[in-house]
Amino acid sequence: MDAALEKMAADVLNAAFAIHSDFGPGLLERVYQMLLVSKLKRMGYSVEHEVPVTFSYEGDVFHDAFRVDVLVEKQLVVELKSTEALSPVFGKQVLTYLRLMDLRLGLLINFGAAHLKDGIKRIAN
Repeated sequence: MDAALEKMAADVLNAAFAIHSDFGPGLLERVYQMLLVSKLKRMGYSVEHEVPVTFSYEGDVFHDAFRVDVLVEKQLVVELKSTEALSPVFGKQVLTYLRLMDLRLGLLINFGAAHLKDGIKRIAN
């Protein structure tokens, strides 16, 4: 991974830790998403949320097939959850997003974890 992408991922995680420290677990995923997007924009990042993704398969095009929770600088996928425990399927979901979008790195962040460090998964394509 290049240094800029690594710094971006570190900044996203630091922002997530600050939000989790201030609010703790228990809010809806959507609230954490709004907080994270706002914080990253204040840090100077270009951030989109609920990004519709189109892909093609065997000549058919599937518009708005899925939505990425947060996309930072059009390079880093951030999938957010607010649940007691992460299901293994969530990591597979992020990896599929990365493959379909031809991106290299994604973060799966579960704000529902009692300790945020236990709710973070880094996924590389």
